Amino acid sequence: MAFISSGYHIDKPMENRITDIGPQKYDKFHPPVIAKNNGKWLYHEILKPGFLVHVAESGDEVYTVRCGGARLMTVTHIREILEIADKYCDGYLRFTTRNNIEFMVDDKSKVDPLIKDLESRKFDGGSFKFPIGGTGAGVTNIVHTQGWIH
Repeated sequence: MAFISSGYHIDKPMENRITDIGPQKYDKFHPPVIAKNNGKWLYHEILKPGFLVHVAESGDEVYTVRCGGARLMTVTHIREILEIADKYCDGYLRFTTRNNIEFMVDDKSKVDPLIKDLESRKFDGGSFKFPIGGTGAGVTNIVHTQGWIH
């Protein structure tokens, strides 16, 4: 009976079938300035470790602050990351392949308040929750073989 209540029709098995289960296309979630300049970036500079600027043909700029992340994060930690992205980055952020977090802004005046906020957040033991770096002459996360958590 579960199939009947879900709308499945035995004579028309393909009717209303969901055929594309999985993540949506990534570029649907780009910040507006990145979507606008897709494929039209001239260059980028590492202004200091963990702080980059990308410049487009149009003259638009995107400033990126990269922070160390972790492969496994608590829901509380992710909510804090999202709070920061909402406050400074219009809700946009990016995770790198090495599990770093990139906060992107389109206005240079937003960078210093973002960096001050990130540097003010520490774990109870005193270490930074969001250490800035991982670019240029900086250390990035080490990604290694998958382990198990029990």
